[in-house]
Amino acid sequence: MFEEKTGALAGKIWEALNEGGKLTGKDLKKATKIRADKDLYLGLGWLLREGKLEVAEVEKDIEVSLK
Repeated sequence: MFEEKTGALAGKIWEALNEGGKLTGKDLKKATKIRADKDLYLGLGWLLREGKLEVAEVEKDIEVSLK
């Protein structure tokens, strides 16, 4: 069950980045309607592990884009 939720979150994140390009963590949460930071980071971790993201730290936030 937990893996299904994480996979669904990763899918939302991938779709938002595919449409919006490079997004900050804050903008990514808005675009995906993910409320909890932990859920955002679960989805990001999944995509990072698969090698699908580029992430940079920008002024106390992250900036994420697809590779």
